[in-house]
Amino acid sequence: MTDLVLSLVVPTYNEKETIPTLAEKVFASLDGAGISGELVVVDDNSPDGTAELAESLNEKYNNRIRVVKRSGKLGLSTAVIAGWKAGTGKILGVIDCDLSHDPNILPDMVYSITDGGADIAMGSRYVKGGGVRNWPWYRRFTSWVAIMMGRAICPVLDVTSGYMLMKRECIEGAELNPIGFKINLEVLVKGNYKTVTEVPFIFEDRLAGKSKFGGGEIVNYLKHLWSLFGYCREHHPQHKRIPYTPFPRKTEQAQ
Repeated sequence: MTDLVLSLVVPTYNEKETIPTLAEKVFASLDGAGISGELVVVDDNSPDGTAELAESLNEKYNNRIRVVKRSGKLGLSTAVIAGWKAGTGKILGVIDCDLSHDPNILPDMVYSITDGGADIAMGSRYVKGGGVRNWPWYRRFTSWVAIMMGRAICPVLDVTSGYMLMKRECIEGAELNPIGFKINLEVLVKGNYKTVTEVPFIFEDRLAGKSKFGGGEIVNYLKHLWSLFGYCREHHPQHKRIPYTPFPRKTEQAQ
């Protein structure tokens, strides 16, 4: 797979209910746009058999699912980094397994990088056309507060988005040391890139399984922000947000 375009990492722990649907939606989206890609499932020893189920799907998807098995719950951020190391695509990315991130925008995200001048493409809830569905008020409020705090050091509007694609070079040589689960924020502050774009999507609250969000993650986010504020004071990163470039669908090409 030397010409592979995208390696999309999926960190998992007890996601047996959702991994088949996610794989179906991801490959349908990529195949429909003629984009070669693989799923890199990084599983933290799920007792429900997530890793084994992911491996069993490989025949259906022509060996485009790579499974990385880890010995235990070692954390989402380290899982994503392990997946990026295992992936072979020119573009690296991460998507949640709980179906909250819409795979239909993957072609727009890839095209924004390959043809639109962006080094990083974020799936965004807080640009025009984006939004949140089926989220309780306290999650909306917590998200708003976290975003307002993070925008001081980050050029994007949806700084806590967990949905991202980037050129492989963006993390080459970068010293990533995330606290908690916001690996994307770590990359947005410390990554080797110049331009970032935001692709709108509607965020859906997880349709199955149990959320890992809790008070501990809020504390970790605050610690992470404090660390990144210190990094910015020392390194003064210069990153620019640019408009995203929509993928030219067939209906658009016909016009």
